[in-house]
Amino acid sequence: MQPTIKIGQRLVGDGQLTFIIAEAGINHNGSLRIAKKLIDAAASSKADCVKFQTRHLAEIYTKKILSNPNLGEQSFQYMIPLLKEFELSLVDYKILTKYCQQKNIIFSSTPFDKKSADFLRNHFQLDFYKIGSPDMTNFDLIEHLAKFKKPLIVSVGMATMPEIEATVKFLKKLKLDFALLHCNSTYPAPWDQVNLKFIKTLKDRFGVPVGYSGHELGIAVSEAAVALGACIIERHITLDRTMKGPDHAASLEPIGLEKLVRDIRNIEKAMGDGKKSISRGEILNREVLAKSLVAAVDIKKDEKISRSKISVLGPGKGLSPQKIFELVGLLAKRNLKKDELFQEEDLTTWHEPKPYLDYQTPWGFKTRFSNIDELLKYRPHFLEFHLTDKDLKVEFKAKKKYTIGLAAHAPEYHFRDILDLSSLDEDERKMAVKLTQKAIDKVINLKKYFTSEKPKIIVHPGGMALEAITDQASHQQILANFIKSAKELNLDGVEFLPENLPPRPWYFGGQWIENAFCDLNDLYEICRQLNSRMCLDTSHAELYYNLTNQDYWLALEKVKKYIAHIHIADGYGTDGEGVQIGEGEIDFKKLGQFITTITAKDLTWVPEIWQGHQKNGQGFLVALERLKPYIK
Repeated sequence: MQPTIKIGQRLVGDGQLTFIIAEAGINHNGSLRIAKKLIDAAASSKADCVKFQTRHLAEIYTKKILSNPNLGEQSFQYMIPLLKEFELSLVDYKILTKYCQQKNIIFSSTPFDKKSADFLRNHFQLDFYKIGSPDMTNFDLIEHLAKFKKPLIVSVGMATMPEIEATVKFLKKLKLDFALLHCNSTYPAPWDQVNLKFIKTLKDRFGVPVGYSGHELGIAVSEAAVALGACIIERHITLDRTMKGPDHAASLEPIGLEKLVRDIRNIEKAMGDGKKSISRGEILNREVLAKSLVAAVDIKKDEKISRSKISVLGPGKGLSPQKIFELVGLLAKRNLKKDELFQEEDLTTWHEPKPYLDYQTPWGFKTRFSNIDELLKYRPHFLEFHLTDKDLKVEFKAKKKYTIGLAAHAPEYHFRDILDLSSLDEDERKMAVKLTQKAIDKVINLKKYFTSEKPKIIVHPGGMALEAITDQASHQQILANFIKSAKELNLDGVEFLPENLPPRPWYFGGQWIENAFCDLNDLYEICRQLNSRMCLDTSHAELYYNLTNQDYWLALEKVKKYIAHIHIADGYGTDGEGVQIGEGEIDFKKLGQFITTITAKDLTWVPEIWQGHQKNGQGFLVALERLKPYIK
């Protein structure tokens, strides 16, 4: 790990979020109005800092050049009159710093001389000072800035490696906190001269935070710099790249800056921790696409398993084909039918936990129609059927009446579409209402086989999409659409329970974004308007409050009076849902204490362990055993 520097309240360096500087520079063209619009663009994009440039030209150039730029080369003739014209006043800067405070973005400015540095320190107390590439070799200015006891960010464009080494040595001698910015100081910079690999060279050589100041066209190179380890990204911004001025052509317009910040934040997430793990979406795809060891023929218990008695077929829900050589030669521990999946317990003995049957609060299993009898031996108080769209077309016929209660979870899918009762597309919303009504009718038909007079039916309210919806108006419309859908349903004979959702759900083997119903305030509002109760998913709530860094227990307390049913599982991070009890981040002792304060007399719960139904409910049984110390 490279060391970090502190800019305001932000740590900057490896392992931290990229510090993104929107370089307004002199692209305000001397206009306070344009400068404020550049701040608007930077703040809207969610950059961390907007930076300007401050010069006292008499401190930078000789009197001869200032009085007659035509004596110099063409670049002097162009730049010096322009720099004079584009200077901002003290009053302007005071207005801009206050405006940055209102917009919640860090204000900074690069001083190009000692007088400008004093001007900035005396009036604005910046969180850091930037040394531009032209002054990387300016020991006089660096020594002056060292007196301010603030971190420095130093661009190394225009410099040779020996010059960089000399400056770094000088900075370390001064005992300053500093970062280096790799930079190619041409505007725009040709792609074949950017040399992004130099970022690693700087990190390895000097052991300090290293970033990238880009002047190339587009945003791809700057994004690649983040992937290569840049912890600071600086890009010029403009309102219009066709405006007159030296930096506009190599600058990003507001939409470009917004996309750059968005992509950098996504790249940071994508970088991960370097450890290999399988995501929930990959597990779903693995089950469908991968293969397992299966019985090639009928095999009797205690029969020796030979290679010829084993086949490799999908789905990937059984013993890995990698373990074929471990299986060959063993005696079968059970009878297997042809094509039946071998499981881990065919290699080792699995000791089935004995679920405790003396819970005072009624508990149940989530199940499908096909494995009811396998779970009844554990004497649950009820079963919660997780219905699919296919189940709605199949007639459920039982040979007996079950002496337990009934609950159901409405389908989440219809063919290749997600059911969304709050969809902003009216046709999708109506389809979801139609399928949910069929699920309700199905549950009413099932009532005659169970003891519940008014079964609970749990529904996902909707709001999922591949992209985030950020405007408040759309969020409110999503909530309104769900309430509209609920009122269109005939709920006679069932209790309708909306469920809180995870912020990053998995659908079709990929990760989506949930745009509503993660925040328990949303559930509070729809329960209030519908005069309904709700299903609390403990794992979903954990993920959302991890994402937003809000108080999990305070949120649960707010909706406590509406909770009628609980899906209990552990969770971690922002997408680790349905984790086995004790393997995530939830404090189950505190959860158990919270459950005792819920006022619903008919409160019910199920262990909601992801894939817990597999192998005759092994995951659920483990959960029941682990929950006993916490739930009465």
